[in-house]
Amino acid sequence: MSERAPESPAQRVPAGPYRPRTSVFWWAHRRTYLMFVLRELSCLFVAWFVVYLLLLVTAVHQGSDAYQRFLASSGRPGMLVLNVVALAFVLLHAITWFNLAPKALVVRLRGRRLPSRMVAAGHFAAWLVVSGVVARVVLGGW
Repeated sequence: MSERAPESPAQRVPAGPYRPRTSVFWWAHRRTYLMFVLRELSCLFVAWFVVYLLLLVTAVHQGSDAYQRFLASSGRPGMLVLNVVALAFVLLHAITWFNLAPKALVVRLRGRRLPSRMVAAGHFAAWLVVSGVVARVVLGGW
C-alpha cells in the first residue's frame, strides 16, 4: 500500500490567467489619471476650509479673546503651510469643476449649442466678478 504525499498549497490552487502586480501608484503614470486623483483628493481640502471657516465664526462669536487665540494659532507656520496647500487644491478643484461644466450643462442660443469654451469662459468670468466683489467688500471698498 503506497501512501500519497499531502498536497501542497500550490497544487490546490487552480491555474488561471497571469495577472501582473499593479503598482500602488499606477495612476501617477498618466496625466489624466493623476489629475482625476488630485481632483478627488481636493475635496478633503475643501472640507478643511469649511471647518476652518466654522472655527473662525465660532471664535468671533465667543469674543475678542477667543478670536485673538484663533488668529495666533492661524499664524503658526504649520497652519500657514496647510492653508496654502489647501488653497492650491481648492483652486485646482474650482478650475477643474468649471472645465467640466460644459459637459454637464448644455446651453443653447437661438437653437444652436454654445461651444464648450464659451460655457467655461462664462463660468470663469462669473468667478472673477464674484471674487472682485468679495475682495472689494472685505478690503473695505463698500
